[in-house]
Amino acid sequence: MSTKINILVVEDEKNIRNFISTTLKNNDYKVIECQTGSEALSISTSHCPDVILLDLGLPDLDGINVLKSLRSWSAVPIIIISARTQETEKVTALDLGADDYITKPFGTSELLARIRTALRHSTKHSPNKVFRVKDLLIDFDKRLVSVQNKEVHLTQIEFKLVSLLAQNAGKVLTYDHIITSIWGPYADKNNQILRVNMANIRRKIEENPGDPKYIFTEVGVGYRMIEDQDSMHMS
Repeated sequence: MSTKINILVVEDEKNIRNFISTTLKNNDYKVIECQTGSEALSISTSHCPDVILLDLGLPDLDGINVLKSLRSWSAVPIIIISARTQETEKVTALDLGADDYITKPFGTSELLARIRTALRHSTKHSPNKVFRVKDLLIDFDKRLVSVQNKEVHLTQIEFKLVSLLAQNAGKVLTYDHIITSIWGPYADKNNQILRVNMANIRRKIEENPGDPKYIFTEVGVGYRMIEDQDSMHMS
């Protein structure tokens, strides 16, 4: 891992901040720490971090407002880290441009995996033509989906949904984001049509739709496609 990757940790709880910083430093990341939203905004402009880990419960500014301010001028990957578990706050943060959301408590492996995913998305300049993970293959140009080398027949909408999730593999896409991307900005935001299509997709690609291994539900928030760095290729 390159030591040139600079991560800003915005967290007012000292023990948690120390835990995160130690984990990152042990994995060869450079770390800048701060405790307030105003410090985060100032450091972001002066140090241009590669990733920001942002707590929502800051002592001066609400983390959501910090996120809004950052997104008004920067595309830096932002991962929300918060003890807040309300689904509405997760959805709000993701819709405002956060790249991911981790709820406390969390493990080091999860944190590092989310950072790697955010970094890959930030450096991805062109979409892969083929997505492979485990036994699932999606060929975007040929509009072909196969599982265990057997072609899976999807409707046009189902293929668009699978493609959207695959092109954002590892990232949570909110219900509203998916609906807007597939059906347009004026579509009814009722999730029922999306849920029906996702259920049909799972019946076609998952060995056990009740225990999926490719597309996961983030309850009350949206969906996430599994990501496997070693199994994604350009062709």
